[in-house]
Amino acid sequence: MNAGSGGDRPTPVTVVTGGLTTREAAARLAEVGPNAVPAPRRRSALRMLAAQLTHLLALLLWVAAGLALLAGTPALAVAIVAIVLLNAAFAFWQEYRADTSAQRLRELLPSDVRVLRDGTPMAIPVIELVPGDVVLLAAGDRVGADLEVLESDDLALDESLVTGESVAVRHASGEQLRTGTFVVRGEARAVVIATGSRTGLADIERLVAGAARPPSPLTQELKRVVRVVAVIAAAVGVGLGAASLALGLAVTSAFIFAVGVAVALIPEGLLPTVTLSLARGAEKMADNRALVRRLDSVETLGATTFICTDKTGTLTQNRMNVVEVVTLAGTVRVHGGGYDPVAELTGEEAAIALAPSVALAALSCVAGRVAQGPSGWTATGDPMEAAFHCLALRLGIVQEPRADRRPYSPERMISSALSNGRVSVLGATEAVFARCRAVPDDVAAAVHDLTGRGRRVLAVASRTWRSAASPEMERELDLIGILALEDPPRDGVADALAKCRSAGIRIAMITGDHPRTGAAIAREVGLLGPRGVVLDARELPETDAELADAIDHDDGVVVSRATPADKLRIARALRGHGHVVAMTGDGVNDAPALREADVGVAMGATGSDVAREAADLVLLDDHFATIVVAVELGRATFKNVRRFLTYHLTDNVAELAPFVLWAMTGGSVPLAIGVLQVIALDIGSDMLPALALGAEPPRDDVMRARHSRSLVDRGLLTRALLVLGMTEAVVALAAFLLVLVEGGWQWGADVSAPLLRTASGTAFAAIALGQMANAFACRSTVRPVWRLNLLGNRLVLYAVAVQALLLLAFLAIPPVAGLLGGTMPTPTGWLLAALSIPAVLLTDAAWKAVRGRARRRQGHAAM
Repeated sequence: MNAGSGGDRPTPVTVVTGGLTTREAAARLAEVGPNAVPAPRRRSALRMLAAQLTHLLALLLWVAAGLALLAGTPALAVAIVAIVLLNAAFAFWQEYRADTSAQRLRELLPSDVRVLRDGTPMAIPVIELVPGDVVLLAAGDRVGADLEVLESDDLALDESLVTGESVAVRHASGEQLRTGTFVVRGEARAVVIATGSRTGLADIERLVAGAARPPSPLTQELKRVVRVVAVIAAAVGVGLGAASLALGLAVTSAFIFAVGVAVALIPEGLLPTVTLSLARGAEKMADNRALVRRLDSVETLGATTFICTDKTGTLTQNRMNVVEVVTLAGTVRVHGGGYDPVAELTGEEAAIALAPSVALAALSCVAGRVAQGPSGWTATGDPMEAAFHCLALRLGIVQEPRADRRPYSPERMISSALSNGRVSVLGATEAVFARCRAVPDDVAAAVHDLTGRGRRVLAVASRTWRSAASPEMERELDLIGILALEDPPRDGVADALAKCRSAGIRIAMITGDHPRTGAAIAREVGLLGPRGVVLDARELPETDAELADAIDHDDGVVVSRATPADKLRIARALRGHGHVVAMTGDGVNDAPALREADVGVAMGATGSDVAREAADLVLLDDHFATIVVAVELGRATFKNVRRFLTYHLTDNVAELAPFVLWAMTGGSVPLAIGVLQVIALDIGSDMLPALALGAEPPRDDVMRARHSRSLVDRGLLTRALLVLGMTEAVVALAAFLLVLVEGGWQWGADVSAPLLRTASGTAFAAIALGQMANAFACRSTVRPVWRLNLLGNRLVLYAVAVQALLLLAFLAIPPVAGLLGGTMPTPTGWLLAALSIPAVLLTDAAWKAVRGRARRRQGHAAM
C-alpha cells in the first residue's frame, strides 16, 4: 500500500478487519510515534521584537530621535527612543503571549476518532492512531491519517484542503483517503497506512505554516484612528513650529520644538493596548469554555444582535432517551435513565411483544452505539442513534444484523437499511408517512400528542425487498411504529435567554424537529413568547427580504424541519436586514452557514471537525449559556477599549493647551510644560491606567445597556476632548498662572527660572492628578465615581498608586526634575494642582447626569 508523497513511508501494514488489539496498538505507537505533524516553526522572539521596532510609526520616531540628536538636544532624543523601546517591548510581550495562548487554546480543542480496538468500536485521540488501525468514518468526521478504504457506503469527501476543489469526491473500497479531508456523506471502514510526518498533509502544513489572516475591521478602524491622530499631531507640530519661528526662535530650536510636540501627541501605545485587551477577553472566554479562533471575534461577539441556535445539545442536554414506543398494538412506556440498558417497560403485552421489531428496524438504520466504560454507559457517535441501541438492549436485542445502509440525508429526511431481504426505514414522521401505503389514524394522533409534549418523534417502517439496494426500496412501505425521544433542557438556558432579551438580542431556534416539538421545547425554556412565531422551513418565503421579515421578531422564533441550506439563507437574510448574526452549527453541512454568519459558533464536544474549522467560536461544553457569556465578555471588552480610548485622548488636550496658549499670546504667557514633561506624562500617566481600564470587569447591566458599534463616536470625543480634557487643561493653566502671579510675575514680563520651574511643576502635577481622577471616571460612562465600587477593579488602584509615585519621582528627584524642567510645587501650588481631582470628577458627574436625562427623555419619547 502506498500512502502519498510526504516524507519516509512505513512498511506495508497487515490489515486486520477487526482492528488491532490494545497491545498491538501500543507497540506500534512506541515504534512510529504519535500521529502529529511536527509543529511549524514559530517566529523567533528576536524577529518578533525586530518587527515592533521597524513598523512605520516606529521608523518615524527613530528619524525624529536622530534629528533631535543632530540638533544638539540629546535629552529629547533619549525620550523619543525610550518611547519606541517601551512600546516595542510592550507590544512584543503581548504578541508573544497571544501566540503562546493561541497554541494552548488549539490544544484544548477536542479531536477524537472512532476505531476498532480489540474488536470493539471506541473513540481515541487522533494523536494515538497507528498504522493498521481500522477507522470508522461517518459524515462530519475529519480524516486523521492517510487511509485506505476497506468498506464504503456512499462515501464522499471534501478534499478542498488538498485539491482546492469544493465538489465532494466519492471513494470506493481500495481507494486512498488523505489526511485533513472531511467526510461529507456516507460511512466507511478504512485502515491507517501513514501517520504524522509521513502523511501527505505534512508537506502542505509546511507550506501554509506562515499564512496570516487579513486585518480585522476592528484593527483597521484602530489604525485609522491612529493615522488621523498622527496627522493632527503632525499638523499641530508644524503649526506651533511656525509660530515659534515667528516669535523669534532659531530654526533648529523651532524644528526640534515642532518634532517634540508631534511626538508627544501621537498615541503610540494605543494599538498594543487594544490588542492586549482583546487577548484578555479571549482568555476569559476560554476560562468559560468558549474558545475564540479569531481574536477580532471577541469584539464582534459583543455586537451580536441575533442568535440563531440549534436545539439539540445547545438548548437541551443531548442525552437522548427513548421514552415511548408506539406500535400498531398500543404504546410501550420505557422507564430508564441515561444510557443504562436496564429499564422498566409498561404497556399492553401485545405492544411490548411488537416493540423489539420496531427497535431492531431503527437500530439497523443507524451507526451510533452505547458502550460501558469506567464512568458507566456512554454514547459513541450520534446521541440520538445511541438511544436506539440502548432501547434495543433494554428490549433484549443483543445480536445485530449485518445491513447495507443508506445514511440519513437532510433532503430525504430518512435513513434506510437492507438486511436479509427486508428494508427498514427510519426518519421524520412526515417523510416516512409519505412513503407508507397507509397510516392509522391513532398513530397520527399519537404523533400530534407527543410532539405537543416536546418529544422528538421518528417513524419506523419496513417492506420486503429482494433486489439490490436502491432508492426504490424506500417506497411502498408498511408502518410498524413510532419512537418518542426525550431530551431535557439544559440548566441555565432560561436565564441565558432572559439575558438576551434584556440585551435586545433576538433569538431563533433552527431545528430539524417537528414544528410542535420545537415549539414545545422553545416555550419550556422561555425562547418562544406569546407573540412568538413558529415556521416550517419548507414554507419559508423565497426572497431574502421576505425571509428576514418573517424571522425578525422580538418574541422568539422557531424554524422547524430546517436543513443546512435553510440556515445559510437565514444567516444571509438577517445580515442583509442589518443584524450582526451569530449562528450555531455542529454538522458538516453547517459549515457554509457558519462562514456566512458574522460569528460562526461550533460545538466542541459533539460537533464535526468541519464545523469547528469553519467557526469563529468553539463551545467546549456545547451550552447555549456559554454563547451568552461570550457575548457578555465581548461587550465588556468593547466597552473597555472605549474606556481607555477616552483616557488616552483626554490628557492630549491638557498637554496641548499650554502650547496653544503660548502661541496665541505671542509668547506673553510662558510655556507651562515642555516637550519632555509631555512625554513623561504619556509614559507615567497613560500606560498603566489604560491597561488597568482594559481589565474592567463586566457590569451587571452590560447586557441591558445599549451597545454602540462605533469605536470612536461623537459622544466619546465630546467627553474626552471637550469635557474631561478641557477641564484638566483649564485647571492646569489656572494653577500655573496663579503660581506665577503669586511669585510676582506680570503679563508679558520675563519670569525667573526658579519661579518658572515651580509653576511648571504645578501644571505638571495638575495634569497628572487630573489623570488619576480620570482613571476612575473612565471606569463608567453612566455612573459618577462615588457610585462605583472602588475595589471592583483593583488594577486601577495599583496603577494610580504607581502614577502617584512616578509623579513624586518626576518632581522630587533633582536630576529628573532638572531634565524635565519642573520642580516641586509650593504648598499653594499643590493645593491648586489638587483641585483638578474634584474638578474632573464633578465635571464628569455633571456630564453623565445630563446625558442620563437626555437618554431618559428619548426613552419616554419612544414610548
